[in-house]
Amino acid sequence: MAPVIPGFDYRRVPVADGVSLNVAVAGSGSPVVLLHGFPQTHLMWRHVATDLAADHTVICPDLRGYGASDKPAADAAATADADGSAADGAADGAGYAKRTMAADIVALARALGHDRFALAGHDRGALVAFRAGLDHPSVITHLACLDVLPTLDMWDVMRGTTAAVGFHLYLMAQPPGLPERMISACPDDFFGHFLDLWTGDPTAIPAEVRAAYLDACRAAVPSIVADYRASAGVDVDHDRADRAEGRRLTMPVTVLQQDWGAALGYDAAAVWRAWASDLEHSTVGYGHFMAEEAPADVAKALRALLAR
Repeated sequence: MAPVIPGFDYRRVPVADGVSLNVAVAGSGSPVVLLHGFPQTHLMWRHVATDLAADHTVICPDLRGYGASDKPAADAAATADADGSAADGAADGAGYAKRTMAADIVALARALGHDRFALAGHDRGALVAFRAGLDHPSVITHLACLDVLPTLDMWDVMRGTTAAVGFHLYLMAQPPGLPERMISACPDDFFGHFLDLWTGDPTAIPAEVRAAYLDACRAAVPSIVADYRASAGVDVDHDRADRAEGRRLTMPVTVLQQDWGAALGYDAAAVWRAWASDLEHSTVGYGHFMAEEAPADVAKALRALLAR
């Protein structure tokens, strides 16, 4: 049996035509939604979620295409417009556009009885959270993004030999076919590489959780690739349009990041200030999987955000 977050109730919640999300819910009080990253599932929040559930309603879904949530074909899914309506997808990964995935999360919260909620995301989940904050500013009360840059800025800073750290971004940006075949040929090696490389404290991800992550990724190669392909296509278009229109995040925002700026030659805090007026940006000394390596610190930062 796959591990679960102790004390959390599990259910499947329909969020779009043919798409239901696997979600863990516990606690009471103001709602907080926690979105996982790659190559993980909602389990990455297990420590932080139980902490916050002491005085908040905590909602931990598997994103569309990940974990035990539904995995629609990329070319069969629809892209939700900023107002929540659907438009046809495109060959650039629109079925897994962060706009679509953000609309999933808004629909999930509403189905659980919450018209407004705080939102925190890590890695891929942070990109979904970022898009939700831009597209649904009246819904997202507070926003936290862990160890990521907005998509448009990420591509802007990836250059030269230092971009080798993001080789997977370029691999999964390729047209459908080759990336899926290559990754499916040795999925545990591929996904396990990132679990090993990005973990500052190897004990933070115990064997049973690591096995659950690998099992989930092995069963989701096409949808994970589609998610990344969208970040080299439609997601860039959406960010670029927002930048041109001067759209910004209007809610309190907290960002926790490793010091990638020093390695890649950019000012991460300045990048985020261009998107968020009410920003608390912190450079941390943990590995990428900070919610698992330093859950008490992450929970403290989220509580401070919720108090703003």
